[in-house]
Amino acid sequence: MPYAVFGLLTLCLWVYCLIDIITCPEAGIRQLPKMGWLIVVILIPTLGALLWLVLGRPLNEGGPRSTTAYGEYDRPGRYVPADAEADEEFLRGLRERAEQQRREFRRQEQARRERDEQA
Repeated sequence: MPYAVFGLLTLCLWVYCLIDIITCPEAGIRQLPKMGWLIVVILIPTLGALLWLVLGRPLNEGGPRSTTAYGEYDRPGRYVPADAEADEEFLRGLRERAEQQRREFRRQEQARRERDEQA
């Protein structure tokens, strides 16, 4: 019985580490590239999993990744508008396009209804 429990715990550790490696961002992984860690954990299950947890796992995983309600706003390189007038022009273009799509949809619906009435 103790062997079965140890085997089950080892299997759970192995699966956890595989999933953790796959879901970790490449930039945070230490010592080896992601594919290297996958190979180590698959070929040497228990020792590889323990090595991953001690040596390979990213260090800064503890806290929240975003300080805002919308994490996509924290991305580096995100466009931050500098001109409010350009934003208004962009939004106006979006509204016009949405209204044009609504008109086209209504026209197509009307044509479909007329076709159905004729049939």
